[in-house]
Amino acid sequence: MVVIRLARGGAKKRPFFNIVATDSRNRRDGRFIERIGFYNPVAAGGEEVFRIVQDRLSYWQGVGAQLSPTVARLVSQAGKKAAA
Repeated sequence: MVVIRLARGGAKKRPFFNIVATDSRNRRDGRFIERIGFYNPVAAGGEEVFRIVQDRLSYWQGVGAQLSPTVARLVSQAGKKAAA
């Protein structure tokens, strides 16, 4: 099954996450099919915290990919900010 989840990167105490589409059997930071965005929880100042390519997200959901709970929360929060 394809899942859209976070893959951790960045330095110690400075996490940076790529949002990737991957096979659910692969390791968290292992091989992935496609990178569709990022999440930077420690963004400072005017840096961008979250970005996702909406058309690729809708494509993967259309072919049956499941969102991880964290990615689902981030996408819904971004949708609320965009609507406001």
